[in-house]
Amino acid sequence: MTAIVTIRIQQADFDAGREIAALTHGRTDIGAVVSFSGICRGSEGEHEIAALTLEHYPGMAEAEIMRHANEAMARWPLCGLTVIHRFGRITPGENIVLVVTASSHRQAAFEAAEFLMDYLKTSAPFWKREESADSSKWVEAHAHDDAAAARWSRS
Repeated sequence: MTAIVTIRIQQADFDAGREIAALTHGRTDIGAVVSFSGICRGSEGEHEIAALTLEHYPGMAEAEIMRHANEAMARWPLCGLTVIHRFGRITPGENIVLVVTASSHRQAAFEAAEFLMDYLKTSAPFWKREESADSSKWVEAHAHDDAAAARWSRS
């Protein structure tokens, strides 16, 4: 069967269950589905978060995510994958990102999902502004996210 790759960047919310059903509908070659949903937190330690605002460069963001999706398809025997990333103002409890990978076997689905999330967290062309009750600031990259992504580089 043909692998299905879906990449969407959208302002509207998504339904993870509906997206998994769309990816797997009518497929008998899929034995494993791994999904990751990123959700806006209401706090970071003692710091309260009122909202996140995510910005992206239209066209470039989709192309970069597709480039990494194609790499995942080449590295692992996947039957398909879905990546949805929201932009705009997102409040605590709302969805931010969804990665779904499908394969005949679980290891490929798990590894591909981790690979894609590590890329999205460190290198995808999105900018995140965090609002609190009395201020807002751009969120910088974290060293532990860079370390997680580094394990996927090919020497």
